[in-house]
Amino acid sequence: MNSITQLKNCNTRVDLALLLKVKPAVLTFTLYKKGPQNNYTSFNIPKKNGGVRTINAPIGKLKTLQTNLSKLLLDCIDDINKERGFNSGLAHGFVRERSIITNAIMHKNSKNVLNIDLDNFFGSFNFGRVRGFFQKNRNFLLNDEVATTIAQIACCNNELPQGSPCSPVITNLITHSLDIQLLKLANKYSCTYSRYADDITFSTRKSKFPPEIMVENNGVYNPSKRLKHEIKRADFKINDKKTRIQYRDSRQDVTGLIVNKKIGVKKEYRRTTKSMCNSLFHTGSYTKIVNDKHVAGTINELEGRLNFIDSIDLYNRINYPEKLSIHYTHRNYGYKTRALLTGREKTFSKFLFYKWFFAPSKPTILCEGKTDNIYLKSAIFQLAAHYPKLVKATPFEHLVNYFSYNKRSRFLLELSGGTSYLAGFISSYSDHYSLYSAPKSGQPIIIILDNDSGLNDIISALAKIDTCTVYPIDKATGNIKEDIKTADFIHVVHNLYIVLTPLNGKNDSMIENLFNPALWSTPIQGRTFDPTEKRTPKNSFYGKNTFATEVIKRQKATIDFSGFHPLFERMTLAITHYEGIR
Repeated sequence: MNSITQLKNCNTRVDLALLLKVKPAVLTFTLYKKGPQNNYTSFNIPKKNGGVRTINAPIGKLKTLQTNLSKLLLDCIDDINKERGFNSGLAHGFVRERSIITNAIMHKNSKNVLNIDLDNFFGSFNFGRVRGFFQKNRNFLLNDEVATTIAQIACCNNELPQGSPCSPVITNLITHSLDIQLLKLANKYSCTYSRYADDITFSTRKSKFPPEIMVENNGVYNPSKRLKHEIKRADFKINDKKTRIQYRDSRQDVTGLIVNKKIGVKKEYRRTTKSMCNSLFHTGSYTKIVNDKHVAGTINELEGRLNFIDSIDLYNRINYPEKLSIHYTHRNYGYKTRALLTGREKTFSKFLFYKWFFAPSKPTILCEGKTDNIYLKSAIFQLAAHYPKLVKATPFEHLVNYFSYNKRSRFLLELSGGTSYLAGFISSYSDHYSLYSAPKSGQPIIIILDNDSGLNDIISALAKIDTCTVYPIDKATGNIKEDIKTADFIHVVHNLYIVLTPLNGKNDSMIENLFNPALWSTPIQGRTFDPTEKRTPKNSFYGKNTFATEVIKRQKATIDFSGFHPLFERMTLAITHYEGIR
């Protein structure tokens, strides 16, 4: 049964709670006993053109309810698209597989671009409007109790709050009828139409913008009667201060992206971001301008700016490789990808190294793969009381960061799971670390590795590093391979450490050996665990990902994790060592 059918089959508040994957008592307590003032945290953020925007962000169980409602409604939109031809392609904000990039692309290479802003957009959706939509819209037709409960989950102070995960999805649903009417208007006069939240864009390749939509007279914009009528009928108002037509011979932007020839980020934004990075790399901090005053910026804010720029660069890299001075296709370059980076990608790469390795907020753990992160997090959850340097037991809080690999970290940092990538990371670590003159954070980086034949690349890399020291020193024999495999930890250089899984007697070991061997036989759909992922027939065994998610993570409260004590003790020794020398 699809999501839209499940929602329409809800007859009571209890039915809706179960569909939203929460207990009915939790929904009742959150909405009716706790009170709105205890379900939100409010703060102001500055607007680009002055003034402030109030954000009401949900907390606790209400955030869970709104997140689950958002996912449910997105699923409903997918179902409606598939079954009834509901066209959601006009909205690009907060829609799956859509973004400001897909919104901007539609208006690329236009002669005239009209931007319209809807005034007080989220505040235009009051409680009655939200409830009435779910009661009366032909795709939903929910009963009064269910529609009212959805509105109670979604609304704050009689409006959809900015900061709620479900507000944008609901606005897209309700605004769909306006999108249809404005699309008809655009098509009639050979224009392209799209909407991103409260930003409406019309564009045309005609030499003159159609006066049947908007007329400009000496910088004053007058919408046509049809445009004003449709926007008023949808209970919105045009923000005249943000209305403008951009011509071909000027810089045209749509939702912050330049669209004259290809999509791009404004030069001023890129240059400011690069300046912020340079300040961070040299001094350990940077400032931003808010209301004409310099205020301290945060690492997360700067990363957000860099991610934004990088998302556009990545789109252009894939779609317009001929525009790059460095060509890039999807062929395999192995892990030597830094040579392919553009100038902006090099800046982003340098920032990521700074954030994660030069000046991390906590000790940082790198493993050979994502399953190792699951093992360690699950084990420390149960053993928290024994390792105060790794975790805070009450309330539970990780005191170390666990690095997660992804496609961009692989491309930008030449860093991913597997010993080949990690060996290259170790070999080049000192060179990259020396690029910064900012104060060091005083936090170690610890690479966790299986103590098996896969170490050969790592051992070869360590043999070339003069500063590499094996601990405890008094047990070193001078045979680097033997010393590394029996070490408590290895201090490589600067704040970089390696910790290996303890040998199994005199035999090699991997992290899965730290579990009780009986756990490997846990049956899942008639299969058992094969850590090598090579045994046949393959339909008789499952691999590390299934073992980590379906066995370890799911049963972490009852599994015997005592085998992890030696590994956690070694990690603690490495952290303590760096505290003494930093």
